[in-house]
Amino acid sequence: MTLEDRKNINQNIVQNLVLENRNKLNISGVLDVLSFDDQIIIVETELGLLTIKGDNLRINKLSIDTSEVIVEGEIISLTYSSKDLDKKNEGFLGKIFK
Repeated sequence: MTLEDRKNINQNIVQNLVLENRNKLNISGVLDVLSFDDQIIIVETELGLLTIKGDNLRINKLSIDTSEVIVEGEIISLTYSSKDLDKKNEGFLGKIFK
């Protein structure tokens, strides 16, 4: 999928990330929280997977009805990856056991 194709698909999706003082992150457009601990939180959003890394991370608000999540703690990095990335990069054993 080219960058132009992604722009066409994602043009109707609105997602906001608001980071306040690297301590509070408001995320809209959330579909699900896939995993979390105090150092890494992985969130499935309408625009792909969002990985939040930091220290003492905690989810203060989780509302799938309104598609919002609030994360607090020391936020070090935010990284997006494609939803299809896991399927493309699954290992040899994953392909065998399908």
